[in-house]
Amino acid sequence: MSRRALPTLIALVLAGLWGAGLGFAHWRGDMAFLDRFEATMTDLRTLFRGPEPPPDLITIVAIDDDAVRHEGSYPLSRATLARIVDTIGRLGPKAIALDLLLVDPGAKDNDEALARSLGGTRSVIAAAAVYPGGRQWTLGEGPLARVPDAERFLWPLKAFSDAAAVGVVNVITDRTGTPRFVPLLFRAADQLEASFSLRVATVAAGEDPEIAPDHLSLGGRSIRTDIGHILPLAFYGPRGTIRTISAATVLDGQLDPGIIRNRIVLIGATATGTGDVFPTPFDPVLPGVEVMSTAIAHLMTGDGIVRDRYVRLADAGFAVVLPMLLVGLLAWRRNASGLAAVAGVVLLWVVVNMTAFSHHIWLSAALPITAAVPPAILFGAAQLWLGRSRAQFFATQSQLLQRVEAPGMGEWLARHGDFLSDPVRGDAAILFIDLSGFTGLSETLGPVATRELLNNFHALVDEEVTSSGGVVTSFMGDGAMILFGLPQPSANDAFNAARCCVGLASRTNGWLASLPASTASRLGFKIGAHHGTIVASRLGGEGRQHIAAIGDTVNVASRLMEIAAEHNAEVAVSDKMLDAAGRDCALFKSGALRGPVETHIRGRSGSLAIWFWQSARTLHTPR
Repeated sequence: MSRRALPTLIALVLAGLWGAGLGFAHWRGDMAFLDRFEATMTDLRTLFRGPEPPPDLITIVAIDDDAVRHEGSYPLSRATLARIVDTIGRLGPKAIALDLLLVDPGAKDNDEALARSLGGTRSVIAAAAVYPGGRQWTLGEGPLARVPDAERFLWPLKAFSDAAAVGVVNVITDRTGTPRFVPLLFRAADQLEASFSLRVATVAAGEDPEIAPDHLSLGGRSIRTDIGHILPLAFYGPRGTIRTISAATVLDGQLDPGIIRNRIVLIGATATGTGDVFPTPFDPVLPGVEVMSTAIAHLMTGDGIVRDRYVRLADAGFAVVLPMLLVGLLAWRRNASGLAAVAGVVLLWVVVNMTAFSHHIWLSAALPITAAVPPAILFGAAQLWLGRSRAQFFATQSQLLQRVEAPGMGEWLARHGDFLSDPVRGDAAILFIDLSGFTGLSETLGPVATRELLNNFHALVDEEVTSSGGVVTSFMGDGAMILFGLPQPSANDAFNAARCCVGLASRTNGWLASLPASTASRLGFKIGAHHGTIVASRLGGEGRQHIAAIGDTVNVASRLMEIAAEHNAEVAVSDKMLDAAGRDCALFKSGALRGPVETHIRGRSGSLAIWFWQSARTLHTPR
């Protein structure tokens, strides 16, 4: 495994383990710290989905402001409630439910009248659970471990509970106060009670439900439930979305029988100041009786939103897969295409999540985001840090390469990694420059002064060659080999080489003149230049290679320095070189150019026409 792949694999494993840990806790229902985030995301998805038509099986009779004005006081008297129940009961509803707590005794006659009315129809009244310290359930194991655990129940008067079925009316709200779930079961000590919504649905269906750990069966329909036998709520819309009429209409005898017959009728308070309201995505003050109606509709039709242990298991899967995908994509491509792939995966997850929610499947939004964002950010930050470190490393290497290779050659090698991997044959101009007298001088200067002298000379050569467009292929002690024609040949290579000869001679003379007389008197220089065919290639092993130019042209240029010394000239240039440079080259325009002279080259048969050049300032000062 490569050194780069191992950190990525470790990051993938850690991201998967992080997601798996969160997913397992979510599957058990132990992720309460994400509730606020999930609530916000749920509200956004609910608003995106929009209102939905409720089933036509529930009618709310609201004790609203009109009813209070009609009777002159709130709460309505038990006698008035009895009249409402009697009027509705005569129209043949499936069930009548009073979302009211009848816990305090009233006038005896009125209480007896309401008890008779409740006993004369299929009715349900409300009880309430009282929780110690506001905690609704305790952790534990077993089928009832997550059932809301009350300290006690607040029961209606016995006369009413003997006449009607009783259900616990509490709901489970998030930290914003929005009711998200309706528990179907409650317990207090050894006592287990059904919820108000379940009791109403049971009475309306005319049969007892079959309750399993993750669902209940009622009226031949299976209703999937969440941990602790709780029913998720999916609101249909703002207040009034479920058919609502005023209790004043009932008391005035103006009730339409068609909206009562074979329907479930809920009687509840909606008057201003009653306090029984909840914030929801569609309405900041949805009446509690409409919340209860929503839960009853879900139980009767099965149109609620599904969030059970199988959905939670899918959430856990997303919590594992999504962070691993994002980390893998960030490792795969650290550029625009990688970021586009990450954005595509996130968009796909959003589409899946929204589509599932629109089809009443409540996939968690908070869990996958919490699982994916920290690993992605940490891995991305690590990648940026490593990338910056790598960039700094390569920048340093590039600077070192520029120091080792000629300016321009390092950049060319960086862009063309296969440059000269195979030998290249072509024409080029070759220059050699060498200091004469340096070997003897170095014996007296010592290593530090010798190094400083060479550094200054090499810097001079490098600057002049670079400005002329050439390449120093190597420094050889007190000399240098210079090439015009790499990395790419040019028609001006010979012309530039001739210009470089003049520049090198002029600057070297100036440099020598700046040295102490004792040093300058012992030093001189010679330049040889030739133009012709060379073979350029990379030489060396896999660990270290250098660029080299070989061929007769190189050998001749090197020997021309000896010829220049023999003829007391600063520069010896071949006739072929001068011909390629042209009559306008710098050698013809400055200093003294003489020749051609047919000259024998050591180690080479035959002779070669050679020109000799001397700068004007040293014309009468032989070296």
